[in-house]
Amino acid sequence: QVPLVESGGGLGQAGGSLRLSCAASGFTFSNYAMGWFRQAPGKEREVVSIMGSLGPIYGDSVKGRFTMSRDNAKSTVYLEMNNLKPEDTAVYFCASNPSKIGSAWRALYWGQGTQVTVSS
Repeated sequence: QVPLVESGGGLGQAGGSLRLSCAASGFTFSNYAMGWFRQAPGKEREVVSIMGSLGPIYGDSVKGRFTMSRDNAKSTVYLEMNNLKPEDTAVYFCASNPSKIGSAWRALYWGQGTQVTVSS
């Protein structure tokens, strides 16, 4: 059983929208902060959004455009991506209980990733 499974990636257009989902299983979802990360070719994995008990925080590059939400009853987190830009092109990962140790992000679990490609 895969703990985190992302869906909803694909091809979007600049200025358009996409919605990602991440379904969790095998652990007590509501007990953990959840996060969305992305990694573009040749670049380091960067935080998109992390949602803990105090609500979501966002990376500077997506503030005002992306919205993270979670449904504990469905053990699912979502990432609503609006006003897409070509630089949003990356593989998007969800993660449970993410934390930064030194320069690297760690998590209890990582999803397998879903590709998002934004055309100009």
